[in-house]
Amino acid sequence: MADCRGGRQKARLNCIHHFLTQVPYDEIGREPVILPERVHNPDYIRHPVTEELFIPAVY
Repeated sequence: MADCRGGRQKARLNCIHHFLTQVPYDEIGREPVILPERVHNPDYIRHPVTEELFIPAVY
């Protein structure tokens, strides 16, 4: 089993990858999702994302 000491992002990702490779996995056939047309609201104002809700890109 992999050793996950160190606490760095790459070590965590390697551990997650290792654990997920231990689980047998088969593709499940699914029907494509059909989404309705997007509704545009011209009055919508998007507020800035607060610092505690921001998730930085991993890669």
